[in-house]
Amino acid sequence: MLELIALIFLTREIGRLAEKKGLKPITWKIYLVTGWLFFEIIGIFVGVMIFGMNNLISVVLVGFAFAITSYFIIKAQLNKLADRNIDDDINNLGH
Repeated sequence: MLELIALIFLTREIGRLAEKKGLKPITWKIYLVTGWLFFEIIGIFVGVMIFGMNNLISVVLVGFAFAITSYFIIKAQLNKLADRNIDDDINNLGH
């Protein structure tokens, strides 16, 4: 349950950042959710390889750590893009 709350909060943050960059927020939200699920599955496999099937709490924590890593990767990709500057259109009129 806490994981879903975290995912909802993080998708809102990614949506705000994408909107600030002048991009479609829904596209980046979908990237986050798919990346979250993909990285979580990979993290669970890594956790099982490290801790085995008997230590499920550690396995889930590794999966959650991988999922949060996907958020930081997507956020870094968004931060590399230039911000949308509304004033640019006004300054370019008549040129």
